[in-house]
Amino acid sequence: MLKLRLLNAVAPAYFFTATAVTFIFHFGFFIPTIFPSQGISLDGSKVLHTVIFLFLMFNALGNYIMTIKYPAESANETVIPVCSPHCSDKVDAHYLLNGRHFCKLCKKVILKRDHHCFFTGNCIGNKNMRYFIMFCIYTSCTCLYSLVLGVAFLTVEYSISFENPLTFLTLLPFSTGYFFMGTISGLQLFLVLMLYVWLGIGLVCAGFCCQQVLLVARGQTWCQMQRGQLAENCNPWRANLKDVFGTRWMLGLILPVQTVETCSEDHRHNIQH
Repeated sequence: MLKLRLLNAVAPAYFFTATAVTFIFHFGFFIPTIFPSQGISLDGSKVLHTVIFLFLMFNALGNYIMTIKYPAESANETVIPVCSPHCSDKVDAHYLLNGRHFCKLCKKVILKRDHHCFFTGNCIGNKNMRYFIMFCIYTSCTCLYSLVLGVAFLTVEYSISFENPLTFLTLLPFSTGYFFMGTISGLQLFLVLMLYVWLGIGLVCAGFCCQQVLLVARGQTWCQMQRGQLAENCNPWRANLKDVFGTRWMLGLILPVQTVETCSEDHRHNIQH
């Protein structure tokens, strides 16, 4: 549990550090080098790439904040229930009845808990699933876009050709060797390392996003899948997606704004009982 609590604190710090580094690389190296200023006139390509990057970064950070702002805990729990001694969830949460979990890291009862996200420091459930999915989408796009501009920067600044796919695969080991021989600087090695970080985070977020959308469409959560439970939701996939993304889902694709009622699950639970 101590390792999980430590990860819960380190992961957000890592996310903000990577975000700051990405921002610095874009406006301190990539944009000025790839699109050098020509007099006082504004270059259309430079403006376009700047707007695209800021749009992606704004949505990634905005949905990150919304995921934290609208947590998934139940607003009606006044007493923390005791888990059954036969509960198999011994790592970070205890399974309760009616699709509820008590998260030992959040110390809250979570409705329709999917998983605990260490990068946001809280649990992901029905109330903040939409923001989490959009956070994954825009984080993936930001990282892969940064990767493309990073490769373009190396091509322009150091005349490195990436026509051969092996060039990228061997870039890090060769750069590490050149660094210890004193041929390249630590900043250049760090940039090469960030290319692989952007690639890794981008692919992981994209894969994780596809998995979450599939689970939402099936009306299932990651916790249920881990426990081998079949989804009891008989609604069609369109209704399941609407329940998470809301009726204004198109607006939510371009802006980190609230598109679903955050208290709908508790309200429905009270009506049914």
